[in-house]
Amino acid sequence: MADQQARTGEDRRPTEIPAIRWEEPPEGPVVILLDQTRLPAEEVELVCTDPSALVEAIRSLAVRGAPLLGIAGAYGVALAAARGFDVTDAARALEEARPTAVNLSVGVRRARAAHQAALASTGDPTAAAVATLAAARALHRQDAEASVRMAAHGLALLDELLPAGGHRVLTHCNTGSLVSGGEGTALAVALAAHRAGRLRRLWVDETRPLLQGARLTAYEAARSGMAYTLLTDNAAGSLFAAGEVDAVLVGADRIAADGSVANKVGSYPLAVLARYHHVPFVVVAPLTTVDPDTPDGASIEVEQRPGYEVTEIVAPQVPVTGAGGGIPVAPLGTQAYNPAFDVTPPELVTAIVTEEGVVSPVTAEALAELCARSRQVTTG
Repeated sequence: MADQQARTGEDRRPTEIPAIRWEEPPEGPVVILLDQTRLPAEEVELVCTDPSALVEAIRSLAVRGAPLLGIAGAYGVALAAARGFDVTDAARALEEARPTAVNLSVGVRRARAAHQAALASTGDPTAAAVATLAAARALHRQDAEASVRMAAHGLALLDELLPAGGHRVLTHCNTGSLVSGGEGTALAVALAAHRAGRLRRLWVDETRPLLQGARLTAYEAARSGMAYTLLTDNAAGSLFAAGEVDAVLVGADRIAADGSVANKVGSYPLAVLARYHHVPFVVVAPLTTVDPDTPDGASIEVEQRPGYEVTEIVAPQVPVTGAGGGIPVAPLGTQAYNPAFDVTPPELVTAIVTEEGVVSPVTAEALAELCARSRQVTTG
């Protein structure tokens, strides 16, 4: 079950707001999430006391963003182990909560493997629960560390691609501290440029259908003091045509073995625009987002979201009449095409920035080499 607690959040930076955390009150361990569906109107925490509540939070996008989904999945398995739920069932439900973001599966499987190994070696469910939580916390810590390294690699790449400085960067969806154990992926690079005095303007796509750019990226940019401007997704082309975009920075939910990138729907059109206008299109994602078991973009399962996310708008504290709990903006019965993601082919991607370095040009061989090198460092 889950309940919510209001928080004030005055004068806090986005990086100081924990998007997810584990706590152990007297009544038992819980996973606490910042409910991202309530932002920016209010900062509210969602308290999950069982795996099913966390599954629902993932499906409803209360917790979202590829790296953070991996962390949430791992904590969900740890919660099941600590509270005596069937760990196998919980892991399966968590892994199936959203199909496109591979990080969710990575986090669930890593925690599940830790549980199985500890249970096999000790036969003690309590010891297995402790080991599972340790694995989840390790993943959380590693993601925060990866965020720092991605920001450094990404800023170095921007300075190489755009030596004149004064970067004008366009971003899509939300890729900051709300999606990460640290400061994020693509937005972490923009934030690093801002801190270095080299970000002239952050162009923020509002990102349909759930306005995650308007609601979340603008929220984070404002609180970080970044110079930003919000635009409708279909206004991006006019910015390119006017020469107002120096680079596009986006995240990823799954990167196939050939370098195809699944990201929030609307990313592919930006890549096409960027190629036509000779603007770098850069993907920033941790290596956990690279899925060697998915051979190409056509093999990526694209999540289809409910139509009411397009036909209705949700406004906090406003009376609602729509079937999905929002204000209708289309006639009753309107059918909506609402994929959560689209896929950008590798030939449109200038570079993929990871915590272990930059892949450019983007090829299957270069990605495989980077992943292999990372495994050697990890096991060495």
